[in-house]
Amino acid sequence: MKKIILFTITASALFLFGTLNGMPQAKRKLSKPASEWKKILTPNQYEIMVESGTETPYKNAYWNNHEKGVYVSAATGEVLFSSEDKYDSHTGWPSFVKAVDPNKVEIVRDNSFGMVRDEVIEKSTGLHLGHVFDDGPEDRGGKRYCMNSGALKFIKK
Repeated sequence: MKKIILFTITASALFLFGTLNGMPQAKRKLSKPASEWKKILTPNQYEIMVESGTETPYKNAYWNNHEKGVYVSAATGEVLFSSEDKYDSHTGWPSFVKAVDPNKVEIVRDNSFGMVRDEVIEKSTGLHLGHVFDDGPEDRGGKRYCMNSGALKFIKK
């Protein structure tokens, strides 16, 4: 009986923790099945973009990139961010104040890991790019688009 009660309490706590008080996480709809993305993307890109992974801060390709150019989707080649809007957020990930075209990204609620965050996905594919926070430079709109380098490719101007 104790095992059943313990199991029930543990399962309930995990459910509530994972969904943050029962509010379900928005389900992303991918434009292709995960099996198709697995054939197209590198293992790192797949982990980040399909499985919503996060790369290690300060150990990714673009956190310290100061060259002029654009950042395109690693999946589609669509221009998503510009070096003109990139800034050093001291977080270890490439951070931008805005997307080049707000219609190319979508913000969805992310309740994973017991937190409420705003996930940034590529609108045309449903693939994970990173998260957006309200702690960016006030004089540039106050947003911090914290992206995963593995979801992007840099094209130098």
